[in-house]
Amino acid sequence: MRRALALAARGGARTRPNPNVGAVVVRGGRIVGEGWHRALGRDHAEVEALRDAGARARGATMYVTLEPCAHHGRTPPCVDAMLRAGIRRCVVAVRDPHRIVNGRGLRVLRAHGVAVETGLLAAEARAALGGYWTAHTLGRPRVTWKVAATLDGRIADAAGRSRWITGAAARAEVHRMRAAADAVVIGAGTARADDPRLTARTPRAERQPLRVVVDTRLSLPATLALFGPRLAAGTVVACGRSAPASRAAALAARGVRVWRLPLSKRRVSGAALLARLAREGVQEALLEGGPTLGTRWLRDALVDRIALFIAPRWLGAEGRPWLGPLGGRPLARARAGRLLAQRRFGDDTLLLVEV
Repeated sequence: MRRALALAARGGARTRPNPNVGAVVVRGGRIVGEGWHRALGRDHAEVEALRDAGARARGATMYVTLEPCAHHGRTPPCVDAMLRAGIRRCVVAVRDPHRIVNGRGLRVLRAHGVAVETGLLAAEARAALGGYWTAHTLGRPRVTWKVAATLDGRIADAAGRSRWITGAAARAEVHRMRAAADAVVIGAGTARADDPRLTARTPRAERQPLRVVVDTRLSLPATLALFGPRLAAGTVVACGRSAPASRAAALAARGVRVWRLPLSKRRVSGAALLARLAREGVQEALLEGGPTLGTRWLRDALVDRIALFIAPRWLGAEGRPWLGPLGGRPLARARAGRLLAQRRFGDDTLLLVEV
């Protein structure tokens, strides 16, 4: 199963909205076939592994990271291929939470005499599924809040200048993160202060994320790069339902999509925005907003991970902190996350923390 998980990771973002899946066929204690879902519309991992195994699949065991499908989609049902190949035992890490699967594949296999076991390395498989799992269990994308801060936790100096806190290697990693995301989200404050493009500028960027700006009252100037002819078509502005119709029409005329959403405490509801993104097929959202938006989403339990880039420099109390008020909890009740990864990028350090 660990080999199947390693194979699944090769699919990357190319499989979305399908999940990353890996499969291994074992006969007589030896691996005789391997496969993974390479891209949307391509064969699923199970079919690839069966093709690799050939006649050796008859009577064998298949290890697969996610429940095989039993429905016709872009490709035929994987369980049909497994039954034709003569698989006698199937070990599944996790049941597929998608409503059109969710146990159907397991029932079909068992009804045809295949021995089915579930739960092997389930936690690792759920983590590897990332936004797919979150989208089909919580109805929203997985949210990673990206922050670049000094050693003393500052994201800008007293005048609001933030370019550049981290070095070139860390910034290149952020572009790789954007390329792996389905959407990048910022607030109006970040858009006004930085006028970012929010594009993935990598040597082999195969896709660009949806660019989302949260601007409750549609107060941002039309001169922003995101609203220009090169970027407008891939940009969304999320606003309140009472935002001025004239401003919304002006943005729409440029090709920007305007989503009118309900408010929460006089701001665009983060839960409503994430639910809308999920309906658009977004599974991985990279939040690049500042302390106002990021703290609000963290407080509302809408942040799943924090990617904190730390530069070995300091600004002191005059600088602007990356995190806002969380209600004055005592140390004994402080929120605690789990460190998932720690990596160096030049002189900077990335801490990836599960919230």
